[in-house]
Amino acid sequence: MAEGTPSPPLRADARRNRAKVLQAAFELFATEGLTVPVQQIARHAGVGGGTVSRHFPTKDALFEAVFLSRVQRMIDLAHTLADADDPGEAFFTYFAELVAEGTANKGLAEALAGAGYDLDAASAGTEYNVMGHMNELLIRAQQADAIRADVDIDDIKALITGCLASKPDARDRMISIARAGLGTS
Repeated sequence: MAEGTPSPPLRADARRNRAKVLQAAFELFATEGLTVPVQQIARHAGVGGGTVSRHFPTKDALFEAVFLSRVQRMIDLAHTLADADDPGEAFFTYFAELVAEGTANKGLAEALAGAGYDLDAASAGTEYNVMGHMNELLIRAQQADAIRADVDIDDIKALITGCLASKPDARDRMISIARAGLGTS
């Protein structure tokens, strides 16, 4: 098939199998992280390894598909918060939601930390660029003098990773510490 030519629509059984693989991958990435073998995902989905490979030629492609299928809620929240009256509060709401999402999904937490998957490269220039949206909220909060001016998105990513690395019962406290350290007052 020539490059740029749209691929034909999937048959009904292929669509069902793809959905099963995505669901199984989401569940296993969330509970076991990015090191889960593709064969285990195939078994969990009730399909063969070849079925997974036909839909997702690499494990990164599979994680990217799972990530993109699950991230829409965060993108919608970022759009809502972009117009909030209090840019500082909007930033911290998104920060806390990213930590909560990473807490619920070990694979996303590992990707945010840069372990095994380049989240920035996969989502750069797309609507699904979670950290790009985070950066826009950061800049807006800095312009409103709600966040220190010497902080950049890499600092924020490190703070999110630190919150995710803390013990579950300490995460809220870690978010409060990050909030206090980032604030200007």
